[in-house]
This record gives sequence, C-alpha cells and structure tokens, in this order.
Amino acid sequence: MQLVLASASPARLATLRSAGLDPTVIVSGVDESQLDGLPPAELALQLAELKCAAVATLEDVPAGSLVLGCDSVLELGGEAFGKPDSPDVATERWRRMRGNSGLLLTGHCLRDTATGRVAAATASTVVHFADLSDAEIAAYVATGEPMQVAGAFTVDGLGGAFVTRIEGDHHNVVGVSLPLLRDLVAELGHEWTDLWRPVRT
Repeated sequence: MQLVLASASPARLATLRSAGLDPTVIVSGVDESQLDGLPPAELALQLAELKCAAVATLEDVPAGSLVLGCDSVLELGGEAFGKPDSPDVATERWRRMRGNSGLLLTGHCLRDTATGRVAAATASTVVHFADLSDAEIAAYVATGEPMQVAGAFTVDGLGGAFVTRIEGDHHNVVGVSLPLLRDLVAELGHEWTDLWRPVRT
C-alpha cells in the first residue's frame, strides 16, 4: 500500500521515513489564505482536508493509495499563527512567545482512494518556550528558519534549544502525529505495519 503525502514539508517527510514509511510527495498547491476567521483547531483541520482532497483527485496518484493532508498552526492567546509573512512578523511573534506557552495544532486528513473513505482529526501539543533575549530572537530570525514553519519555530532544528518542554506527542510539533495517523489508518480498515517499507535482506 502506498502513502501519498500532500505536503512540501521536509520535516513531515523525514518523520514518516524515520517511522519506516516511504511516502510519495505530491504538493497540493492549496492557497492557505482562502480560509480565515476560523478557530485555530478548525482552521488546521479544514486546511488539511483541502490539501488532501486537492491531491486525491489528481491523475498521477497511484490507484489504491492513502493520501495524507496535514496543516499546522500555533494557537497563542486564542489566535492562530501559521508561517510568518516577514522577519518583522517573526520577531514580533517571538516576543510574544518567549517565556510563554502555546498549543501546536496539526490537522490530519487521510483518504483511501480505493474506497473514497476519509478519516480526519486534529492533534494538539502544548509547547513551552524559553525566555529568549532580543539578541537571540534577532539571531534566530536572521537564520530564516522561522519563516519556513508554522508558529515560527522548530523543535527538530535550530529552534530546539528554545523549546523548554512539550506536553503531548512531539512528532506533532514536527508536523505529523504518528500515533494519530496510525489511528486514522486503522479507522480506514488498514494495518499501520502494512505501510512500512519492505525490509531489504
């Protein structure tokens, strides 16, 4: 069985590969700005559903594939934050985040192209941030890393030193919750271990 990842995120791809999967990547091209004003958890889930649907209907998706769409946002003070638009936005975001905690929400949508069945859910993880100095924020933003990711931080890159504690699934903070994805695979009637790449002897 083939897993198709409807995401350009190298962190999601690396996480899935580390878990024994070998997904095909087909980027959805969904305009994320089309959804606005939704509660953070609903926003993450609806964007994941849009990405999944956009890729699942493409002709080059292998027959019988499972198509996975994901989208992450950071909820801070009731607001949803995706990728920052500019270094200034990233800097201001980090001034709010430092010494604070936020909720990293990742919507997951999995479609079985053989049956048309869909399973979807949102994973949430509490992230506690270190109390960064202005100089640390400036140096981090200057690397460009915060511009590439939802919430303007990573836990598996340069930003890892600025995350003091995580409550929940750390894979979710990287961009895909493996335990939740396993549950969605089961909901569609498949075995998680069937998605593992064959072991070469």
